[in-house]
Amino acid sequence: MSSFKAIKHFITITKHRHQVIRNCAKSGILWQGLFHDLSKYSPTEFLSGIKFYQGDKSPNEGEREAYGYSKAWMHHKGRNKHHFEYWTDYSKTEKRLAPVKMPMKYVIEMFCDRVAASKVYRGKDYTDNHPLEYFINGKPRRMIHPETSELLESLLVMLSQKGEKETFKYIRSLNKKSEY
Repeated sequence: MSSFKAIKHFITITKHRHQVIRNCAKSGILWQGLFHDLSKYSPTEFLSGIKFYQGDKSPNEGEREAYGYSKAWMHHKGRNKHHFEYWTDYSKTEKRLAPVKMPMKYVIEMFCDRVAASKVYRGKDYTDNHPLEYFINGKPRRMIHPETSELLESLLVMLSQKGEKETFKYIRSLNKKSEY
């Protein structure tokens, strides 16, 4: 593994994490932001991130291309509650794995994460429409609770139409009203 890729990967994940912290602070969940994605620095995720570093998209994509799955992603989604993939469980009524509605604070962190990822990977080409475009493109393949999906999409639409200032103001009010 090259030290160049190690440095670039470290810079990318740290830049992303710091952007999420800023977004979480704007959303009223700073404490969550401070603990966001710490698992990316664990050997399971970090070493894979170096090996499959691409710079313009997640290294997990490269690992999937190489092995058919991403061990780093499975590790990550199992430890980070802001990923809707974490929120699945066996449904006795459906007799299969089914999505579970996410608590508000994790939906907010997921929003912050998606905005930060778009900013990091798009760089100077970022617009407030990019996180929504990414969400819409993946929608047909996503196993997410309908209410969680609807809330996230509405926040992304608001970002696209009204910008960050209005959206984060609204999110702070949602967070204050939230029971969980």
